[in-house]
Amino acid sequence: MKPDQSHIDRWLLARKQQRSNRTHALLLKGLLEGSVSTLSQAITLIESNTKEDIQIAQKLLSSLPEPKQTAKRIGITGVPGVGKSTFIEQFGMQLIKAGHKVAVLAIDPSSSRTGGSILGDKTRMEQLSMQPNAFIRPTAAGHTLGGVAQYTRQAIALCEAAGFDIILIETVGVGQSETLVHGMVDFFVLLMLAGAGDELQGIKRGIMELADLIVINKADGENTAPAKAARSEYAAAIHVFAQRPDQWQPRVVCASGMNGTGLDEIWNITESYFNQLQQVGILGEKRQMQELQLFDKLLFEMLQAQFFAKAEYSELYKSIRVAIAEGKIKAYEGQAALQERMKDNP
Repeated sequence: MKPDQSHIDRWLLARKQQRSNRTHALLLKGLLEGSVSTLSQAITLIESNTKEDIQIAQKLLSSLPEPKQTAKRIGITGVPGVGKSTFIEQFGMQLIKAGHKVAVLAIDPSSSRTGGSILGDKTRMEQLSMQPNAFIRPTAAGHTLGGVAQYTRQAIALCEAAGFDIILIETVGVGQSETLVHGMVDFFVLLMLAGAGDELQGIKRGIMELADLIVINKADGENTAPAKAARSEYAAAIHVFAQRPDQWQPRVVCASGMNGTGLDEIWNITESYFNQLQQVGILGEKRQMQELQLFDKLLFEMLQAQFFAKAEYSELYKSIRVAIAEGKIKAYEGQAALQERMKDNP
């Protein structure tokens, strides 16, 4: 079937007008009004690499006011196949019915060729995506370690400005490298499966120590009994971990993203966690640490961009990489050579 060219032309014209009207002031106005369309545009803007868009994005992020309420930032991780998307959809639907506005930043694995999102979580959360008080943004993780996309932290700030009081961050689920997400959320949920050992699940002690809540998912049907057994095993395991600074004792529960079993208990635990952290003043400290980590990340990106903007440094970097790959020099020798050149030609 031949496409309607007039329809395509109208769409292109509308897109062009939308981009021409994309000032930081208009975007800010739309965000503060709770416009989901504006939120989508704003996140697209911060993900852009064009100079003009970067300037607008910086102005927008700098002009965001302090949120009227403290949104709950919740990270959800687990290996592929553990049922993260089904769990998040059921959990999100329950939170919306309770009167919350829920934003889901779903970080998908990336295509090694295009860098694009492979799975597309929005297509796997069809029911949740149709809710007026829900916002789902699937984003490719790219080459970022930690299972989070490059601009996830800024996207969180935009969602909060748009009035979403629950931010769910679904990560790629690749094991220990997931620890980066812990630095940008308040509450960290680890989904596990019954009957699968640590080696199969790719879960190491390091990430278990970071979890505020461990959920044995898919605890339904014939898997109910094995899930309860797994809950007992993990509950015994986490008790040997050192006492945490926030005095929180991680919990282990069974749940089913398919039929919703256990979701009420999970939300009650989540609220207890936030209440405890607010009472002892730890939540504010966590948010300050998140800002410091974001500053370090932005500074590193700025210095890296400035380095590669100099053609001489960029070319030398490439030639040193070739020499290291061919075994002509060691990595530390390459670093020293680059450092010497930078001293002579700052």
